Amino acid sequence: MAKINFGGVTEDVVTREEFSLEKARQVLGHETVAVIGYGVQGPGQALNQRDNGINVIVGQRRNSKSWEKAVRDGFVPGETLFEIEEALEKGSIICYLLSDAAQIELWPTVKKHLTPGKALYFSHGFGITFNGQTGIIPPPDVDVFLVAPKGSGTSLRRMFLQGRGLNSSYAIFQDATGRAWERVVALGIAVGSGYLFETDFKKEVYSDLTGERGTLMGAIQGIFAAQYEVLRSKGHSPSEAFNETVEELTQSLMPLVAENGMDWMYANCSTTAQRGALDWWKRFRDITKPVFEELYESVATGRESQISIDSNSQPDYREKLEAELKELRESEMWLAGKAVRSLRPENQEVAEPAE
Repeated sequence: MAKINFGGVTEDVVTREEFSLEKARQVLGHETVAVIGYGVQGPGQALNQRDNGINVIVGQRRNSKSWEKAVRDGFVPGETLFEIEEALEKGSIICYLLSDAAQIELWPTVKKHLTPGKALYFSHGFGITFNGQTGIIPPPDVDVFLVAPKGSGTSLRRMFLQGRGLNSSYAIFQDATGRAWERVVALGIAVGSGYLFETDFKKEVYSDLTGERGTLMGAIQGIFAAQYEVLRSKGHSPSEAFNETVEELTQSLMPLVAENGMDWMYANCSTTAQRGALDWWKRFRDITKPVFEELYESVATGRESQISIDSNSQPDYREKLEAELKELRESEMWLAGKAVRSLRPENQEVAEPAE
């Protein structure tokens, strides 16, 4: 492992220099990795492993949309694509990549196939951390670990195809074989991680649920909406309000922040923007920090997980979800966003030159 200084704190991380892809192939050489679920994380992780030379199969319900997608992606029924229970039987490492609600529902079937020496792999600490609510308690004679890419399965696949890696955390909950560390790190490399940093199941899910509800999705949407609505109420057009709220951030500034850091951005913007940002960022921090404290407490006490389980298990969950998403999708801000995206040069047809 490499020791890296993160702002004065030293962490041990695993990179592809210390743990090469060739080493990952050696560790996993006698394994059959069964990816259960082909929805959000499944496709990216399965395809990256396959392209990296790992023996990977997919378990999915036959004739579902996800089954059809796996076929389009080159998985062959009866060879590398199976009904879930057959894949569970064949796999020596079970990548349990169903949604949290689906993991709860399928758990009795999965547990039946966790014979001694197998490994149970997650990309989220939810099921294990909140096992009092989920009932997911693995037998003691299997390895249990996770690799959690810090992004969507789509991003994981896209960055892999670009020759890049998406950073991931890893954690070991149970080491029954004495090989859990090398197995989990090998899988982390095989799925396309940039580097791997260590955590535990509880910290992973606490940070993940906080992030999803916070700066990654919930808070950012709330801030977008607040600024957009203020600009519109003051007479600014939808195009101007959206460009100043979302488009400039996502298309211009965030790529530079990702490349160089926010400190670089502050040092390289106009003096007017610089002065305003320096004057206002601490006010936003002080106003929002109590909300994040409340959010983290809601996560840590299990309230957020119970809300998620209760909501997702409702028979009309999909209908209610679609209604909420429709409200978001049909809001003026995101209708304006759709129009703005259509006007980006890469989305416009180039007219043929006149004769």
